[in-house]
Amino acid sequence: MADFTKKAIRASFLRLLNEKPLKQITVRDIVDDCGINRNTFYYHFQDIPQLVETMIQDEADQLIAEHESMDSVEECLEAIIAFALKNRTAVLHIYRSVNRAIYEQYLWRVCDHVVTDYIDHQLEGRKVSEFDRATIIKFLKCMSFGLVTDWLENGMQENVIDFTRRICEMKQGDLEQMINECEQE
Repeated sequence: MADFTKKAIRASFLRLLNEKPLKQITVRDIVDDCGINRNTFYYHFQDIPQLVETMIQDEADQLIAEHESMDSVEECLEAIIAFALKNRTAVLHIYRSVNRAIYEQYLWRVCDHVVTDYIDHQLEGRKVSEFDRATIIKFLKCMSFGLVTDWLENGMQENVIDFTRRICEMKQGDLEQMINECEQE
């Protein structure tokens, strides 16, 4: 029953977050929408910031579980962007709030997972030092994070999927060149 109530609280919060900015949502709004009392809310969550953090963390965990293996940079970026597109208004409300750092930590963690998985797949059977592996991962992680945060910063205006695909087309071969440059005899 507790899991059901927690899911109901999260669903109500997400519904409200899609309607109005985070700073305008109160615990009273959530419990009224959810049909529970305040004590029940506080049994599950300390406050709204903890609810935000829990939701973002759970979404990151789910995304990572759903995308255990990545085959391309585009797939990495598309996986990162999927949740944001599904909940565009809610994501912008969180991103533009004091909880922005929580969302950026989620994004950084997901970028790290998908890029690391992709690079490790690309490096199978290749002799590349741990330092060079980490350098390539950091470069692609920063690129991915930067593209997504720039898109969020601009209100998710452009079609980020087409933009991402075009960047990947323009940079095609760069990763292979970096790996070849790092490969040891």
